[in-house]
Amino acid sequence: MTVRSRIIVLLSAVVVLAAVALAAVLHASARAERRDHTQAGGPEVTSGEVSLTTPGRMVFRNMAWGPHRDELTTVPASDPAGPRTASGVKCLRFYAASGTGVCLQAVHGALSDTYRAVILDAHLKTTAHYDVPGIPSRARVSPTGHFAAWTAFVGGDSYAGTNFSTRTAIVDVRKGELIPSLEAFRIVKDGHAYRASDVNFWGVTFATDDRTFYATLATKGKTYLVRGDLRTRTVTTLHTNVECPSLSPDGTRIAYKKRVKGLSKDAPWRLYVLDLRTIRETPLTEQRSVDDQAVWRDTHTLVYALPGDYGADLYEIPADGTGKPRRISTAAVSPAFLDQSSR
Repeated sequence: MTVRSRIIVLLSAVVVLAAVALAAVLHASARAERRDHTQAGGPEVTSGEVSLTTPGRMVFRNMAWGPHRDELTTVPASDPAGPRTASGVKCLRFYAASGTGVCLQAVHGALSDTYRAVILDAHLKTTAHYDVPGIPSRARVSPTGHFAAWTAFVGGDSYAGTNFSTRTAIVDVRKGELIPSLEAFRIVKDGHAYRASDVNFWGVTFATDDRTFYATLATKGKTYLVRGDLRTRTVTTLHTNVECPSLSPDGTRIAYKKRVKGLSKDAPWRLYVLDLRTIRETPLTEQRSVDDQAVWRDTHTLVYALPGDYGADLYEIPADGTGKPRRISTAAVSPAFLDQSSR
């Protein structure tokens, strides 16, 4: 091939790549523009006041296409599919309890996004914010509203595989004291002190005593439910194969996702409930893989997200292994029920 032919081939390749890149940009722009317009048949969403202390409400991230997409939105907990009131505050992940909210946000830069955790008061006003070192994943507030926690991916972007790393932080919102990583805590595994370079934590859930929490610990290819102590800065392993735990309002059970042999490596989980007194596991009747930290709507019912047409939909299911899952809200994620201590 002559030099002239090689130059022609190279220029042709550059033209083709430029055309592909332009087409991708135009497609993304068109899709983003469509997301700004309300979809036909979607939920009704209007601007209004949103409070974190109004009893009987569900507050969540609205995923419906339109001008209020990604905003914190509220509906009556008794009518989760009803008309929505949007706050104007945007979050990627959210949770609230006792008038305190935690909102994980993207900060859009010229070249790339960064992330932060914003602490909100009962009127969604920012009281503090903290840098988050990766893509937001989980968020929780203690039942008293005194502590908030969040998890971010700092390497990899999915719990389904093994090549990922997380960072989990806890903050005392009254004092502003931040624990930037649970990896600094002392680990007691199987009754012995444990240290390893591959330790990861995620999915904090709090008890009512402002001291005890539960979380997932991963090391050497296994996951463990751990009980943490904020005073002694210690975590202790309790049970294996537990991810994204959620403590029941009465403090006796943990809802979680469990890896089940034989399932796809991209969708490996089923929902279970663990009795903390007997360490007895109960599989729930949801047969789809749930990659979420479930929320206790009350002592008998769990709410969780599954993929939907506009990102995610919310479902509920009995926590005792009976009944069937039921979709309660479309285009919604990260719910918090304000009239009880969902953990």
